[in-house]
Amino acid sequence: MTPPSIEKLAEIMARLRTPVSGCPWDLEQDFSTIVPYTIEEAYEVADAIERDDMAALKDELGDLLLQVVFHSRMAQEAGLFDLQDVIDGISSKMIRRHPHVFAEESAATPEAVVTNWEAIKAAERQDKASDASALADIAHALPALLRAQKLQKRASRTGFDWHNVEDAIAKLEEEVQELREAASPDDKAEEAGDLLFAAVNVCRLAGVDAESALKAANGKFERRFRAMEAIAGKEFETLDLDAKEALWQQVKAAERR
Repeated sequence: MTPPSIEKLAEIMARLRTPVSGCPWDLEQDFSTIVPYTIEEAYEVADAIERDDMAALKDELGDLLLQVVFHSRMAQEAGLFDLQDVIDGISSKMIRRHPHVFAEESAATPEAVVTNWEAIKAAERQDKASDASALADIAHALPALLRAQKLQKRASRTGFDWHNVEDAIAKLEEEVQELREAASPDDKAEEAGDLLFAAVNVCRLAGVDAESALKAANGKFERRFRAMEAIAGKEFETLDLDAKEALWQQVKAAERR
């Protein structure tokens, strides 16, 4: 039996999905139409944590939980699985992947826990005859930058990796040159993708999380650009590039002070 609060939410969703007397919008949805909302809610959870807004986090976690219940209800209607199956599955997985807590194995440090976790996941992948690759189960729906990091980390565990960050930087410089030499739009797109992938490799080998680094860079650019707009006022868009660059340097210098 699910906990009362979860059960209540499941009952609400069942009512919303009841033909004729339910909600027309909820009834119209399927897995593919709900996916964008699921992804959006996960990002809103992350945003609340980044802002250290615990009231918002409580609300966003509720919204994310609703997505789990929504998908589970649609699966139940299709005779695939239900919410209890989802709960049982994740419970079993957490016990299986924490043998240092629920069994006799030991893991005295967070690093040891991660090592054990990855070994167990690798064994689970081997048990799936459909795809035993070291790159299996890396979600295609992940943001491209984050997926690149995961692909590279998985490949690294097999020994397929650069020896050091300097080798990765050399590869990055090579990709820059190949982009310069690309002629057709298709070639440029391919080389640009290779360049971004190589940049993620550099970040990873430098011990930098590429997703977090780019997020910080986005924030810095937005902050400085808004400061430029504030200084120039309504005249900003009419300024030439040299004037805008001068403003950029002014804002940058002010930040350093």
